[in-house]
Amino acid sequence: MMDPVTPTPSFSHQSASALRRAPVQQRSAERLSRILDSCAQLLDERGYEALSTRDVAGRAGVPIGSVYRFFGNKRALVAALAERNLAQYAEGITKRMATVPAGDWRGAMDAVLDEYLTMKRTAPGFSLVDFGNQIPLGAPGADPNNLLVDRLTELLGGHLGRTPDDALRRTFLVAVESADALVRLAFRLDPAGDEDVITETRELLRAYLARVLD
Repeated sequence: MMDPVTPTPSFSHQSASALRRAPVQQRSAERLSRILDSCAQLLDERGYEALSTRDVAGRAGVPIGSVYRFFGNKRALVAALAERNLAQYAEGITKRMATVPAGDWRGAMDAVLDEYLTMKRTAPGFSLVDFGNQIPLGAPGADPNNLLVDRLTELLGGHLGRTPDDALRRTFLVAVESADALVRLAFRLDPAGDEDVITETRELLRAYLARVLD
């Protein structure tokens, strides 16, 4: 039997573009979090194609109408999970960065990569959805990595003493796209993430960022 889901109120603080309506009361926010937690669990168990809004409602212990109050269909439901993942990832990076000295881009890079690996290994549904780029979500042609790069440029620019301009954004885009491909390889080779590939990924990022950020 699955462990009881734990509400995650932080979702209500993010941009919830996939929602039909945003929760106003705490009880509604907790219900929404239960729905998203249940969606994540079922994605791990059954995959996207077998996912149904009715099963999500049953796992969350809410009426099916509660799911449709927030979401028009399962694509919108999974898109909201991807949005929450991005918000939680940003929160995790922020906590890690609190111990990284200002200007230390190597420490910042480790914080970004380590938080991603932690979510990849522990967050329900993340291995399939992460920030929305593994199944068709949202508007045609949408690129979740661009959303991630925008957030990283915002979070890290000031900490590194860099202007968050197009040049810095391009640097982070190259780093994110490279790391994304290599981390996927690491988890294809080993469900826990092949440590040798992860080490090579870290070294590749250090070599690239040293040329740009030193």
